[in-house]
Amino acid sequence: MKQIRIKVNKIIEKFLVLILLGMVLNVIWQVFTRFFTSSPSAFTNELARYLMIWLGILGAAYISGKQEHVAIDFFVKKLNNSLRRFIDRFVLLSILSFAFFVMIIGGINLVYITLKLEQYSPSLQIPLALVYSIIPISGLLIIFYKVTQEKS
Repeated sequence: MKQIRIKVNKIIEKFLVLILLGMVLNVIWQVFTRFFTSSPSAFTNELARYLMIWLGILGAAYISGKQEHVAIDFFVKKLNNSLRRFIDRFVLLSILSFAFFVMIIGGINLVYITLKLEQYSPSLQIPLALVYSIIPISGLLIIFYKVTQEKS
C-alpha cells in the first residue's frame, strides 16, 4: 500500500506543478496583453480562477495525505494518551464523513446538475462540470489517504 501512496503522491505532485505552471503562464500572458497590446485577453481571468480552484482543492487533498495540514494541537498535546487517541479518531471520522458526504456525494451531485443543465463558462465555453469535478476527485483522494495512513 505504501508503494501505491508514493505513486499517487508523485502523480499529484506533477499535476499540481503543471497547474501552477499554467497559472503563471496564464497570468504572464494576461499582463502582457493588458499592457503591451491594444486588446487584452478575454479568457485569462476566468482560466486563472479555475486553475486556482483546482490548485486549492487538489492541494488540500495532497497536503491532507502528507499530514502537513494546519492543526491546532496545543490542548490535545496536554491530554493523556487514551483521550488523545479518542480525539484523533473523532477527527479522522469527521474528515472521512466530510470527504464522503460533502465532497464525493455533494460533488457528484453538483457535477451531475451542471452537466444536466448544460452550464458552460462564459469566456472559455468549457462545461462547468469539468471545473467542479475536482471536488469529488479530491474527496476520493482524502479518503484514500486517511484509510491508508500509517498509525502513529
